[in-house]
Amino acid sequence: MTVNTNILFQNYFSDVKNYDEVINSNLIINSNWENLLENLTNIGIPQLKLKQNEVNWLMAENGVTYNIYNDPKGLNRPWNLNIVPFLIHENEWTNIKKGIEQRAELLNLVLKDIYGKRELITKGIVPHEVIFAHRGFLRQCDQIQYKTSKHLLIYSADLARGPDGRMWVVNDRTQAPSGMGYALENRYSISRVIPDIFKNINVKQAAGFFYDFNQMLVESAPQNQQDPNIIILTPGPHNETYFEHAYLSTYLGYPLVHGNDLVVRNKKVYIKSLKGLKQVDVILRRVDDAYMDPLELREDSYLGVVGLLDVVREQNVTVVNPIGSGVLENSGLIPFMNHICRFFLNEDLILPQIASWWCGQEKERNFVLNNLTQLVVKRIDRSHRESIYFCEFLTLSQLEELKKAIQSNPYSFVAQEKIFFSTAPDFVNDQLEPRKVTCRTFAIAKQNGYSVMPGGLVRVAPEREDLYVSNQRGGISKDFWIISDEEQTTIQNYTWDKSFRISISDINDLPSHTAENLFWSGRYLGRALVTARFLRMTLNRMNDLQFNEQQTESDNLQYIYQAITNITSTFPGFVGKGKEIALNNPLKEICGLILDEKRFGTFAQALNSFNNSYYSLRNLWSKDMWRVFDSIQKTWHKFKEDNNYSISELIKLLDKIITRLIAFMGLIEESIMVEQGLLLYFIGLQTEQAMMNIEKCRALLVFNHEEHLQYQILESLLTSHESLNIYRYSYRSYLSVENVIKLILLDEKFPKSLTYQLNRIQKDIDNLPHSNTQDNLSEPQKYIYKAKKVISDTTINLLLELNQDGSLRQNLDDLLSVLSDLLNETSLSISNTYFNHSQQQTQLVNQDFPSSI
Repeated sequence: MTVNTNILFQNYFSDVKNYDEVINSNLIINSNWENLLENLTNIGIPQLKLKQNEVNWLMAENGVTYNIYNDPKGLNRPWNLNIVPFLIHENEWTNIKKGIEQRAELLNLVLKDIYGKRELITKGIVPHEVIFAHRGFLRQCDQIQYKTSKHLLIYSADLARGPDGRMWVVNDRTQAPSGMGYALENRYSISRVIPDIFKNINVKQAAGFFYDFNQMLVESAPQNQQDPNIIILTPGPHNETYFEHAYLSTYLGYPLVHGNDLVVRNKKVYIKSLKGLKQVDVILRRVDDAYMDPLELREDSYLGVVGLLDVVREQNVTVVNPIGSGVLENSGLIPFMNHICRFFLNEDLILPQIASWWCGQEKERNFVLNNLTQLVVKRIDRSHRESIYFCEFLTLSQLEELKKAIQSNPYSFVAQEKIFFSTAPDFVNDQLEPRKVTCRTFAIAKQNGYSVMPGGLVRVAPEREDLYVSNQRGGISKDFWIISDEEQTTIQNYTWDKSFRISISDINDLPSHTAENLFWSGRYLGRALVTARFLRMTLNRMNDLQFNEQQTESDNLQYIYQAITNITSTFPGFVGKGKEIALNNPLKEICGLILDEKRFGTFAQALNSFNNSYYSLRNLWSKDMWRVFDSIQKTWHKFKEDNNYSISELIKLLDKIITRLIAFMGLIEESIMVEQGLLLYFIGLQTEQAMMNIEKCRALLVFNHEEHLQYQILESLLTSHESLNIYRYSYRSYLSVENVIKLILLDEKFPKSLTYQLNRIQKDIDNLPHSNTQDNLSEPQKYIYKAKKVISDTTINLLLELNQDGSLRQNLDDLLSVLSDLLNETSLSISNTYFNHSQQQTQLVNQDFPSSI
C-alpha cells in the first residue's frame, strides 16, 4: 500500500531518517498497520482530538499517576497515554516470545549460579569483577535455596527495534519489574474511550497471562498451601509507581502492606493485624533488594522487614522476586550473554543485543577509549541510570573526564554502540508524528517454562528528536497490541479459580498500617471539615458587617477571632503575644489559617494530612472517591494560582471544598465494609469531631456575655456547627445558652452532639478486636467509658452555674477539660494498642550500601 498523503499524515514522512514501524524507505506502508491507519483516517482528526482529550480526562479521573520527584506539576503527575497504539503481528511476536522465554530461563540459571556454584566465574565465562563489583550482588544471599519452580519468577525485558529491523533486548528488569498494572489500565482506557479503533483488528488479550501470574504466586508458597497468605509489599505512596502497587492490590485482591506492617517471629514472617499476628507465605515485593532487610542489608531502611533474610533461608516465606536478583540488572553481563547461553543452554541467543564492550578487559577498554565519540557509555549499575553518556554530544573536556573515570575504575563501565530506536506514530498537534519507541514485556515462571504477556507497556519519546525514552523525562505510553489473523474475544475476563485467592476481609486481619491510616484519615477529614466550616462562618460574619481593613470594632468578631486561634491551636494568632498585628489585619491572618500548609493547625495543613493518609489507602477506595478527591485538589490549586484572596472568593473556595469533603464522607461508607476497616475510620472521624466540638464550646460557651452579644456568639456557634436550623426547629425559641448546651453537648439523639459522638465512639471501640483481660475492658474502652460516665453524670443546672463574679461557667469549663483529656487518652490508647509498630533493630556491624543504589 502506497502512502496516502492526506492531512493526518502530511508531516509524518518529512523527516523519517531511521527505521519506522509504519513505512519503509520507499514510503510503502507496513501491511500490519493498514487496518489501524484506515480506522484512524475514518475516525478523523476532530474525533481523534476529542478522544485524546477524553483519554487524558479518564487518566486524571481514575487517578492513574506516575510520581516524579521535584516535578513542578506536582508529585502525582497524570499518566500520559497516546490514543494511537503500537502493534506487532503475531507472526513476528512468536519469535520474540521464544526469545523472551529463552532469556528468562537463561537469567534464571545465571541467578541460581551467582548465589550457588558460581561456575560462570570458576570456568572463566564471566569475569568475577562483573558480578562482585556490581552493587546488586548481595553476599548475604549467598547459597540460599528455594523450593519454587524457578529462582527468577518474574522477568521483564525492554525491547527496541534495531537497525536490522529486528527487536533487540535493551535492558533486563529482574528486581521488581513495573508496568503490568499500567499496561492493563492502558488497554482498559483505549477500549473504553475509542472502541472504533479496534475495528477489523484481532488484538490478543492478556487474560491467560494474569491467570498464570496469580497461579505463580499461589504455587510459590513454601508449604504448597491451598490458600496461602499473599501480600504486596510497597515502599509507600511517594514511590514513582505507587499507583500500580495499589492497582494490582485491588485487581488481584491481595493486601497492600508497608514494611512496618510485617514482623519476624520464630523465623517466620507475620502481618501485624488488629487482633494479632498472621503468618505470611508469599511477598510480592516492590521494594528494591538492599532495602528489604535492615538487619542484614541497609540498616537505614524503613521499607523492609527486620530479619526477613533469615526467614527466606529457612524457606518459611517466598519473596517474589528473590532478594539479590538485582544483580541481573547488570549491563556488564551483556557482552558475555552469548557465551553464557551456549554454556547453560547449548544454543545461541534468539533475540539480539546491543553490541557492548566491558571496559574491565584491556582489549575492549582500548577499543572504547579510541572510539569514544561513536559510543554510548554507562555504568554497569542501574542505580546510575542518570550517568549515561552520549559521547558524540560531549565536549572535549567532558570526554577527557570520562576517559579518566574509565581508566581509574574500568570494571564499572560498559560501552555500547549507538543505535537509533525505531519510530512509531503518535497523534500530536492534530496529526501523526513519528516518535522513538521502546517496549516492555513480561514473563512469569511456570512449572515447565515461562508465560509471556501478549503485549506489555510501550513508551515513546515526548519530542521528535529526543534520543532518550523515559517516564521520568516526560515519556508517553501506548497500548501495546499483538495482532492475529485469527479472531480474538473482545472481552477481557481477568479471572481465576477462587481457590487461588485469599482476601483479608475481616477487621481482625486488617494490617496495622492500613488500620492506622484509616483511623487518621477519619481524624484529618473531621479536622478539615470542622475547621473549614468555622472559618467560613467567620468570613461570612466579616462579610455581613461589610468588613474592611479599617473596620475591626465588632465584639462578636473579636470573640470569634479568639475562638479560631484556640480551636485550631494556631498560636499566637489572635490571642498570644503580638495579637495586635493579627487583629489589625484579620483577613491576612485568616488567609494564612486557610492556605498555609506549613503552619500546624491550619485548614491547609489538615487537608494536606488528609490527602497523604487518603493516598496511602487508595487501593481501598472507589473510582468515584478518587474523582471527588481529585476535584478537591484541582479546586485548591486553581484558587492558589488565581491569587485572589478576597473574602467572597475565600468563602466560595471553602463552600466548594466543604461540599466535596461531605461527598467524600458519603462515598467512604460505600467503598469498604465496616468489617474491613471502616470502623477505624468512623472512630477517627467521631473522635476528631468530638474534640473540636469541645474546643468550640470552650471558646464560645464558657464565658458569660451580655444578652445581645451572647445571642450573636450562640448564633455563630450554631452556624459553624451546621445546627442553627435544627435548633430553631427543635426549640422554636430565642437562642439561649441552656438550650444550646442541651443540643450541642447533651442530646443523645442529635448526631452532632458531644454525647451522641461519645456513644458512637464507645460502640465502635467495643467492636474492635480485644485481648482477654481480667476486667474484660481494653485501655481504649476504659477511657471512653469514663468519658461517657462523666458527661452522663452532669446536669444542665450544674453546667449553667456562674462563678462568683459571674464572668464564666467554671463547671462547664472543667467538664470540657476533663472530656478533652479523656478523648486524647482514648486516641493514644488506640494507637498504642493497635498501631504500635515494633522498634527498629540495628546491625552489630555497619555495612556500606551507597545511597544511590
